[in-house]
Amino acid sequence: MTIATRDLRAATREELSGTGYDLLVIGGGILGIAVTWMACQAGLRAAMVDAGDFAGATSSASSKLVHGGLRYLQNGNLKLVAENHRERRALAADVAPHLVKPLQFVVPIYRGGPHGAAKLGAGVFLYSALSAFGDGPGRLITPRQAVAKVPALRTDGLRAAAVYGDHQMNDSRVAVMTVRAAVDAGAVVLNHAEVTGLRTRSGQVCGAELRDRLDGSEFGVEARLVLNATGPWVDRLRRMEDPGAAPSVRLSKGAHLVLRRDEPWKAALTTPIDRHRVAFAIPWEDHLLLGTTDEAYEGDPAEVRATDADIDQILAEAGLSVRTDRLRREDITYAFAGLRVLPGGPGDVAAARRETVVTRGRGGMLSVAGGKWTTYRHIGRHVLNTLSRLPGRPLGDDLADILPAVPLPGLASPDAVAMRLWTDREPGARMDPLVARHLATHYGTIAFDLARLIREDPALGERIHPGGPDIWAQAVYARDHEWAATVDDVVRRRTTLTVRGLDTPQIRERISALLTSA
Repeated sequence: MTIATRDLRAATREELSGTGYDLLVIGGGILGIAVTWMACQAGLRAAMVDAGDFAGATSSASSKLVHGGLRYLQNGNLKLVAENHRERRALAADVAPHLVKPLQFVVPIYRGGPHGAAKLGAGVFLYSALSAFGDGPGRLITPRQAVAKVPALRTDGLRAAAVYGDHQMNDSRVAVMTVRAAVDAGAVVLNHAEVTGLRTRSGQVCGAELRDRLDGSEFGVEARLVLNATGPWVDRLRRMEDPGAAPSVRLSKGAHLVLRRDEPWKAALTTPIDRHRVAFAIPWEDHLLLGTTDEAYEGDPAEVRATDADIDQILAEAGLSVRTDRLRREDITYAFAGLRVLPGGPGDVAAARRETVVTRGRGGMLSVAGGKWTTYRHIGRHVLNTLSRLPGRPLGDDLADILPAVPLPGLASPDAVAMRLWTDREPGARMDPLVARHLATHYGTIAFDLARLIREDPALGERIHPGGPDIWAQAVYARDHEWAATVDDVVRRRTTLTVRGLDTPQIRERISALLTSA
């Protein structure tokens, strides 16, 4: 760590240990981030800690989609699809248009497939109707039209295709921007700070004991209410409160692959595997994202990874609709896996309901698990409402109303930001347009802060690796303004180096030196 980073973390620990909070959120994934942000918008004094990095586990291992959930129509859950669409539109139009972008999806219909053309055509039309046709009407198209959108599409036995609209994003960047929004609203946050024990008073949980994993410093936090939002580790923390606590959730592993892409895709693929599961092939970060698996997981959450068997399954399922010459193992740049947190109970995890699980322990700690990126704001509001109605009113009676669509930092048209970045300098010294576009779609107007760093030190405008658009100003900005304290924080979650397969040993060594330089 630099001296400045070390001092900032020390100051944050001092603030955490010297202040009484209304709410302490343990866990900085989707749920923890959302609840912290909403709590501060409601006027509460909120703190959030995470044993790793913000969104360092499952929340940065998603399918990168902001979507209505086409497969939910199979179960007749129209209300859920409509709710998802409302949140999707809010994120894309009002909250984060600089981070969430529209994407068309093609559903190929093959001879002998699990769904017929009439059924899928009606399904995508209904899906688009539940979104008020905001992305145009879902419809059927010809095989030739489908290939024009997805040139790698397998055409053997292709009878037709259905198309519909959804959105995608970079989950790590959305997470960092939401943490920043929570801090702007008054939150105090610290990553790489693990809970070593819970504080209790008269049998009630009233805070936590913590250890800074980076320098070993120990400190404590007092709070009127503690929220356990640790995702796959939710039951582990519940057992700190009550060693006899029964399991409340089960885990399902979802693995993904990232591959180099030879040609541009104008749309993504949603391929039905059977009557319930689909596989995605999504153009993302100039690469191809494939996934996902869905299988029970009972191991250590910290050890979850994409196995050779997962890779074989993902490539085989992608090969149902993508030409095999576009699915070369040597083109894989990154393989990753995350854990879905599902309600406990019998049955196949693939058929389990994706819902938020809320439990309250005997010491008063509330535990919450589940959720997804599309509705993370809605889930944050729901959990906060639950907290506000707890017996005894630990959060008080006077919570402020939360505004319907507070934007994330950097809100702007990415096209406008990219244009400004490119034209703000003389023609001979202009920013590479690919870099300008990359910064605009990952930072919004905050990209202008990176441009100022480059003006002060032109070397920061150089690409970290010639094969990708990330530049050294991003690493410096991540260190100084985005809580990046480890090499993985930078290469995997603040930039796209890891997913592109560009985090070479030499680059990791240079970033490590950057993080520890004075």
